[in-house]
Amino acid sequence: MGTHTDTDPLPTPATRAGREGLAAILADPGKAVLAFDFDGTLAPIVPDPEQARAHPDAVPALAALAPKVASVAVVTGRPAEVAVRHGGFAGVPGLEHLVVLGHYGAERWDAVSGEVGAPAPHPGVAAVRAELPGLLERSGAAGQGAWIEEKGGFAVAVHTRRAADPQAAFEALREPLTALAARHGLIVEPGRLVLELRPPGMDKGVALTRYVRETGASAVLYAGDDLGDLPAYAAVDRLRADGTPGLLVCSGSDEVTELSRQADLVVAGPTGVVALLSALTSHLS
Repeated sequence: MGTHTDTDPLPTPATRAGREGLAAILADPGKAVLAFDFDGTLAPIVPDPEQARAHPDAVPALAALAPKVASVAVVTGRPAEVAVRHGGFAGVPGLEHLVVLGHYGAERWDAVSGEVGAPAPHPGVAAVRAELPGLLERSGAAGQGAWIEEKGGFAVAVHTRRAADPQAAFEALREPLTALAARHGLIVEPGRLVLELRPPGMDKGVALTRYVRETGASAVLYAGDDLGDLPAYAAVDRLRADGTPGLLVCSGSDEVTELSRQADLVVAGPTGVVALLSALTSHLS
């Protein structure tokens, strides 16, 4: 299991299932998959997603831990190439086998090849994108600071964090955006002051389950911070019911209490995630 150090204490999960998941990872790290959301988990949340960057200690911590486990994966709603660029994941010693599952698993970047594989985009995404500016203008949301984020043709998101009243703008847009998405065969995924319109069947739970089965992992850790991470939480619960131990980590946020209630372990945002990575590394050394 490795040597315990006083400088990197390993937190104790609050649930029995979480404690069993952590014990399984420590007992056989070579068969464990560690998966992480990007925004809010490895990178601090910022008003402009284009300015998001990994916590300065996240990549070194991942690179130190990755060689000790079966696999490390980043599971994100962002395009894989954007997450790789904003994360600074390419060409990092120790991360030679990192996998980034972008667009909720619709895209995959492998550090081994440095290439992204992806299917053709859903046609409804382009149709929704064409209608969004008019919808935001008519609703008054555009004038309040709501704005559109492109997601590589695989999804489109409307952010309200810059609005004068972000939560009111968010709530006002839920119904019209849900109706718009439905007309074009898409769904709306709410997040932290963001509403994302994307095809059904694309979620982090599907992506994580597929990857865990592909790797033959005997234990899994998943860390996230937002409502879009709930499908991954549900996937870990299903894996645990089927006999694969798992640990659910919440990158703590007062904005998403539903996630923290379901987590086995809550840490203090990306800084806390980095501390957890360092503690795991010291226990596996």
